[in-house]
Amino acid sequence: MYTVLLLTDKLITGGAEMYFCKLENHLKDENMTFYSAAAAGEMYNQIHNKSNFIPLSLKNHLGNLKTLRKQVIQKAIDVIHANSLRMLLYSIAIKKITNREIKLVYTKHNVTMLEKKIPFLFKKVLNRHVDQIISVSNFETENLQQLGVRKELIRTIYNGVDLDQFPFQPQQAQKTFNIGILARLSKEKNHKLFLTIANELRNMDHFTFHIAGDGPEREFVEKEIKKLKLSHKINVLGQASNPYEFICNMDLLLLTSFREVFPMVVLEAMATGTPIVSIDVGGIKEAIIDHETGILISHHSEKEFAEKIMMLHDNEDLRQDLGSTARQKVEESFSLSTMIHSTLKTYQI
Repeated sequence: MYTVLLLTDKLITGGAEMYFCKLENHLKDENMTFYSAAAAGEMYNQIHNKSNFIPLSLKNHLGNLKTLRKQVIQKAIDVIHANSLRMLLYSIAIKKITNREIKLVYTKHNVTMLEKKIPFLFKKVLNRHVDQIISVSNFETENLQQLGVRKELIRTIYNGVDLDQFPFQPQQAQKTFNIGILARLSKEKNHKLFLTIANELRNMDHFTFHIAGDGPEREFVEKEIKKLKLSHKINVLGQASNPYEFICNMDLLLLTSFREVFPMVVLEAMATGTPIVSIDVGGIKEAIIDHETGILISHHSEKEFAEKIMMLHDNEDLRQDLGSTARQKVEESFSLSTMIHSTLKTYQI
């Protein structure tokens, strides 16, 4: 019997945390027992097997190490799957402290500070201590290899969409043309560009813009809306309790981020058939094929975004074609079942 411990920092709303919850909810194998551990957050209610959940502290790192050390010994953990660099460092320390033969798996979701500031040390940590690295896009796999991470350590396993939770929804004609963004309100998501796009299209009376998500940039976003005198055009909705409902209510979804690895919201929009207009960063083009499964924008240009939005507004057939082809692409390449199956195989290698 294999025992696996899933680790993430805290259960706030975010891509890595959604990934963690999907694993916790869906990983099942008759020869494996699964445990999970994280600090508190609003996504705790998405944890299914709470009897196997280990609560951690937000700030007491020494206390967390003591807790995890005890649990690793008591539960005879064979595999630790870390979903952040901090959790990977925890895992390395625990392996040394307990002197146990533990397999370390690391899913790399985003660009880490260590990678940016001291890439040599980041590479050394991965090459020396990690048994398997899950990369969520080929783009990130290539980046890791260019950094000097050993090729044999890395497996590309795409994020997966639960196709039952995000069924295809043919778009219905509405009086208003709804344009949305679903992202944490943080600087890297570049909501300022979304606002300037709205300003560029302010004279389109039936266009309405919607911002779903919360985070540290909310006050800035609200002030900027007032500054641009767009309060009548832009709705700030806060945290989306039902992402599927929000996405389906949009005629278009935008992604304006400065950087991404492989954002889950792109796949969710594609699954529902809601057309997406996205900046071409990270591994996004592995899902969005320009003018086939969505629209890609080469630069952070509000004028280019506005031009493509107008093109799609004026061409309902193209919107329908993009939506149906995107759904087919998700079914073929980005299903949750494929992600879960591939992850289970990683534990067994």
